[in-house]
Amino acid sequence: MLFSAEEIERLSNEFETASPQEIIAWAVKHFCPALAASSSFQTQSVPLLHMISQIHPEMRIFFLDTGMHFWETLIFREQLERELSLNIVDLYPDSRWSVFLRQYGKTLPQEDPDLCCYIRKVQPMQKAMSEFGIRAWISGIRRDQTKTRARAKILEFKRDGLLKIAPMLNWTKADVMAYAEAHALPRHPLPLERYPSVGCKPCTRPVNPGESDRAGRWAGQGKTESGCIPRCSRKTPSLPTISN
Repeated sequence: MLFSAEEIERLSNEFETASPQEIIAWAVKHFCPALAASSSFQTQSVPLLHMISQIHPEMRIFFLDTGMHFWETLIFREQLERELSLNIVDLYPDSRWSVFLRQYGKTLPQEDPDLCCYIRKVQPMQKAMSEFGIRAWISGIRRDQTKTRARAKILEFKRDGLLKIAPMLNWTKADVMAYAEAHALPRHPLPLERYPSVGCKPCTRPVNPGESDRAGRWAGQGKTESGCIPRCSRKTPSLPTISN
């Protein structure tokens, strides 16, 4: 391990006054090539992707292709890959879930969104981290997005030993929009005022005036993040043993 828990805590506190570019450059210096970023490819994701393209364009950008995205998101992903010359790695659910998803996939987002996210997002990400030997992961989360994210740290060891890096944590939505305008960055095709946060189509609705940006994500489900334990069992489910 390059850094102890105490060193990471100290650096995290120091980075509270650093720019996102400085934090990304630090991560590249100390962790590449065992460094990756993830992105949902929505409007608020673009500044981080632009910074990465300027600092280290070879960095892997993981995109979770759940099979349930808006077409607009998939088109935007292609546009950003081309315009920013990004090194995007598409991640898919394990093929051993294919029979299960064919039978239950359409209703799973409503019946058990945590299990759906585990199969389509959490498990593919875990597999990619292992296969590529990733030790540090850059995320675009911000403190102004949710109460849970408000308590996040810029640098934080996860339970599996992976270092999560959040260079945009102290930025606000206004900061993101100002950066995008200053660099003439493209916007997701869905209207920003109705879709300020875009996920999978079954779990994203337009927000109403006065609602928070993420009110349209998993509305009425009591869920705010993808990485949750499936409520069907409250333990990590095993992969099916038969694929098709």
